Amino acid sequence: MDKLGTLGIFIQVAEAGSFVAAGHRLGISGSAVGKAIARLEDELGVRLFNRSTRSMALTEEGSFFLETCRRIQSEYESAQSRLSRSQAIPRGQLRVSLPLAGMLLMPTISSFMESFPEINLDLDFTDRLVDVIEEGFDAVIRTGDVRDTRLMSRKLGTFRHMIVAAPAYLAAHGHPTVPEDLLQHRCLHHRFANSGKLEPWPLVREGREIKLELPTTTVASTLEPLIYLAERSFGITCLPPFAVAWEVAQGKLVSLLDDYLADTGTFRVLWPTNRYLSPKVRAFVDYMAVNLFAG
Repeated sequence: MDKLGTLGIFIQVAEAGSFVAAGHRLGISGSAVGKAIARLEDELGVRLFNRSTRSMALTEEGSFFLETCRRIQSEYESAQSRLSRSQAIPRGQLRVSLPLAGMLLMPTISSFMESFPEINLDLDFTDRLVDVIEEGFDAVIRTGDVRDTRLMSRKLGTFRHMIVAAPAYLAAHGHPTVPEDLLQHRCLHHRFANSGKLEPWPLVREGREIKLELPTTTVASTLEPLIYLAERSFGITCLPPFAVAWEVAQGKLVSLLDDYLADTGTFRVLWPTNRYLSPKVRAFVDYMAVNLFAG
């Protein structure tokens, strides 16, 4: 077990890029991590990292050893999971990456926490394209297609965006009845943080896309400011349904042009390819698939 633990430390250093960062992940000091790596290098008789005052990188031997260690760790975890999966209680730390809009998924996340109290969640909110394996995530929730062949995925559901505005705004500026009416309104847009492009409003008529140069009154890189401004009658916005479901149910926002919107969003949960899922990852994947779009 000591040797397996040392291999785990090596993997964390390779992924984190420093002794200190690896120590934070493991809950030990950076010096303890450094001593473990030094002992491992002495035992193997090779240098695993090229170190400088500003950075450290794997040597050729280190890169080869990293792949071997990952295979050993994966096989050990698979064997452990296979032996215990029938009776094991899901427990331990679960590291999950969610999009910035994932804050709006917290009702489902919190109910998962209540259902599995022995799982401790480490949540990372970002819209960047994370490397699930290199950065040590157990699972990632994202919209769109899967391009990484090292990952397994499960579709959580599709959704149709909603165009919404506050009743007071509509009373003052009129109620759009066809997409072209939006050209006369104040439109609040979401900008993708990665590309800097505005998210298009998925307008259709009889199955065909409608392209309009909508007014750009306000732009935000996250959804919460757009909800806030729409509630306060600053304009009309187009958002995923989970972002505004509560506001619509409370009458704070009104849904518009429902017949002119296409299904455009797909949520997926991704996780590193393993033949046998650990109980905690299996519990998370199954729970999100059943409950994220329930009701």
